[in-house]
Amino acid sequence: MALRYFCNTKISTYHHRHAKEALVELRSSIENVKSLISNTLKLPSLSSSSSSSSSPLQSLQRGNWVKLICGASFEDVVDIRNLSLVYTLSGVDCIDCAADASVVSAVNEGIEAATEIAGLQKRPWVMISVNDDKDLHFRKAEFDPEDCPADCSRPCEIVCPANAISFLGKSASGTSSNTELPRILVDGVITERCYGCGRCLPVCPYDKIREVTYVRDAATTADLLRRDDVDAMEIHTSGRQSAQFKELWCALGDSVENLKLIAVSLPNGGASTISSMNEMFSIMKPNLQCFNLWQLDGRPMSGDIGRGATKETIAFAIELAKAINRPPGFLQLAGGTNAHTIDGLRKKGLFQTTSIAVDSSNSADALIGGIAYGGYARKVTCLLSILCYLPYGSNLYMAIYQMMILRLLRLLVEY
Repeated sequence: MALRYFCNTKISTYHHRHAKEALVELRSSIENVKSLISNTLKLPSLSSSSSSSSSPLQSLQRGNWVKLICGASFEDVVDIRNLSLVYTLSGVDCIDCAADASVVSAVNEGIEAATEIAGLQKRPWVMISVNDDKDLHFRKAEFDPEDCPADCSRPCEIVCPANAISFLGKSASGTSSNTELPRILVDGVITERCYGCGRCLPVCPYDKIREVTYVRDAATTADLLRRDDVDAMEIHTSGRQSAQFKELWCALGDSVENLKLIAVSLPNGGASTISSMNEMFSIMKPNLQCFNLWQLDGRPMSGDIGRGATKETIAFAIELAKAINRPPGFLQLAGGTNAHTIDGLRKKGLFQTTSIAVDSSNSADALIGGIAYGGYARKVTCLLSILCYLPYGSNLYMAIYQMMILRLLRLLVEY
């Protein structure tokens, strides 16, 4: 079930008369958590002048950039507003979301709510994700529930990390993705919640589930980039077809001129990776008027699986950090990133360092600019669902809220 936007909805629905008192308690709760982190986990307080005044660009240069990946195909705006609110409070530098106008608005609403609640000075950049060709991040699962045998154990519903598969029936009510009004859920895949992880595909005992892939429209993307509430763009590419990358880049035209950062997300292509990166950079360079970043997608959408999932993205980072002829741009890890990623980088001598055995850069910037958290980040916010059923501002509500923020801030503990 989609989550309610608890900052506003809970106040108006449950305790409007006590909203002011609840908000004071909430702010106190946030400050207590920040103090706890500062004193026990040695993370500078998010309200300190050194951190609140630092920009996302400075975070990249220092190697402490943290990005939240809402999901290139995830379009449940209620959950997205919640995620954006909580992670803005946690101090992330960037929030990456689907290239959809309603999703972008939801991200900004969450950021604004967090800023109002905590009086934050630091505002994360809003990034939209697009693709130049077929990509795992741009797909949806689909099946006809009428084809499902009545005695099926429904393993698809069990393995779905997004709760995007429903067998509640047509009479069950929920919350619409684009409005707070009730809606009617039907059996099958809840399209806006599916972000294309693909875990349901191999477990269907009757092979009834299929994937639907798509490519974001360049003209629609260009319109989004011209909005004043979009700061960055990420292009997902396989790196194998520079012609398709060039076609997309040219179609975007001058819409990229006002961006603060352009990222390219690519998998490990082995020996051809560096040459592909250089070719893509040469395509972008003539009208690249901002900083650029290479997102190293080691093991796509696997960060919530376990310790081993992060090995591939760390190996990818080692390979790129040692490369002599890599093109300009920050390096950032993704795909398999989780609570074990920082330890893995530290063991390899890549955590917040500017040198390695072979260093191709004379820059004082960190070799690895930062980390993006996707599936893992969304997983640790599951306590949000509990908050939907509790009175806003109650002791239990605040206790769970503090616990949730603490868990999120642990992602930033080394930063």
